[in-house]
Amino acid sequence: MSKKHIEECVRTSLEGYFRDLRGTEPDGMYDMMVRVVEKPLLEVVMQYADHNQSRAAEWLGLNRNTLRKKLLEHKLIK
Repeated sequence: MSKKHIEECVRTSLEGYFRDLRGTEPDGMYDMMVRVVEKPLLEVVMQYADHNQSRAAEWLGLNRNTLRKKLLEHKLIK
């Protein structure tokens, strides 16, 4: 799957979101998008990294402590 394909999926989803709003103005879209994209991103990367936080952090370009904080925020670890 290419970067372009992922971008198109996001674009299509956002267009559907605006259609569903039926003219109502959105609020807090940026934070909403970060939340809905970040959790599955972390889940899948952790799965492919065999739950190795150091490896996953490297793949994501994050500091391991930052990754751990995000995993805790999304309740993906205890």
